[in-house]
Amino acid sequence: MVISNENSVVVPIEPTNVRGGGLMCGTRHNRRALSVLNHDLGRANPHRCVAKKRGFTKADGVCNNDAAFPAHRPLTRNSAAQTEVEHQQQPHVEEAKKMKTSVNELVVLEDISLTDVEDHGEAKDEPVPMSLEHSEFEASDKNQMEEVEMEDIFEETSTDIDDCDAKNPLAVVDYVEELYAYYKKMESSGRVSPEYMAQQVDINERMRAILIDWLIEVHHKFDLRKETLFLTVNLVDRFLAKQSVVRKELQLVGLVAMLLACKYEEVSVPVVDDLVFISDKAYKREEVLEMEKLMLNTLQFNMSVPTTYVFMLRFLKAAQSDRKLELLSFFLIELCLVEYEMLEYPPSFLAAAAIYTAQCTLHGVAQWSKICEWHTSYSEDQLLGCSRMIVGFHQKAAAGKLTGVHRKYNTSKFGYAARCEPAHFLVQSSSQ
Repeated sequence: MVISNENSVVVPIEPTNVRGGGLMCGTRHNRRALSVLNHDLGRANPHRCVAKKRGFTKADGVCNNDAAFPAHRPLTRNSAAQTEVEHQQQPHVEEAKKMKTSVNELVVLEDISLTDVEDHGEAKDEPVPMSLEHSEFEASDKNQMEEVEMEDIFEETSTDIDDCDAKNPLAVVDYVEELYAYYKKMESSGRVSPEYMAQQVDINERMRAILIDWLIEVHHKFDLRKETLFLTVNLVDRFLAKQSVVRKELQLVGLVAMLLACKYEEVSVPVVDDLVFISDKAYKREEVLEMEKLMLNTLQFNMSVPTTYVFMLRFLKAAQSDRKLELLSFFLIELCLVEYEMLEYPPSFLAAAAIYTAQCTLHGVAQWSKICEWHTSYSEDQLLGCSRMIVGFHQKAAAGKLTGVHRKYNTSKFGYAARCEPAHFLVQSSSQ
């Protein structure tokens, strides 16, 4: 159902990078052996250095080219006479071939030394041209060079993760690297101090976790875009870091943050009355609009900040993810949204850690490719500490009171990602 907001202006959503087709893209190079095979289809050429090329045409799987095969040509008077002359000259040609063969054999016998005959008891075969002779060392060296060359080609093509989107204008492959370099540079502007809750008098970390867990359920009920949820949580934290809020207004802060995020990311924005209804009419329409003004002025209308979502898209592409890895990664990263202690890490670091943990969960072993390390700029050793914390969140996701993320991803729509067994070995390795 399309819902419009008569009280607010809809901000057009900027197209995001849509990964076309499957999530895994690769590039394969075809090689051809450059060699020419000369086949004498007719009689021997008068000149051995000349190779005649004849064209073939194919119809219904049969080569039908009269020009290629002289035997298929109709016989004319001139061709018949020529055939008769060639038949008369055939004995002479065969005699010349025999003489030529005997001369070649004499030359070969003269080249063979007496020691070779005594050692082997028989003459060796005709010498191979020097261009075809290769020692065992040269052959192995050549094979090694080919293997190194193939590895270089594989690494070069694999690192180009945008090759599959070359014709997609929304992927902006021409400057996508510069775009994410700018995101990496500006991600600090959207971060808050991991200790900002200490300045709040009437609320604490537990209340924030309850609010974010509830907002995830509201986001799911309204069927909003993924980027809307991440921007909502970012607005809540940035506002609470600058403005002291009493306990009874904390839910109002969450509602207004979602309203502003919808205006920035969504096409159809929920109306104010719908937000009042889902809050069980705890607030009036005027209170929602008043809080909206306060939040925008406090944040100085700065809504465009790189959230964890934009880095998730890029890093999942580098990981050549499929749908299962993508859903599990978003399940883990939404678990991190609820936890106040995860504000310690930058958005790009959280995205990389979530994808690394998801790969370990699916494969049962630690897995972090060079391509992922290159595009995320984080090594496996750097991600291990944060990844172990995410595994801990995964282990207790179905327990306790804050189970909104687990219930959301325990449905067929999200591929039952919450049912995956956590990567216990990451936590066990740290305790040993």
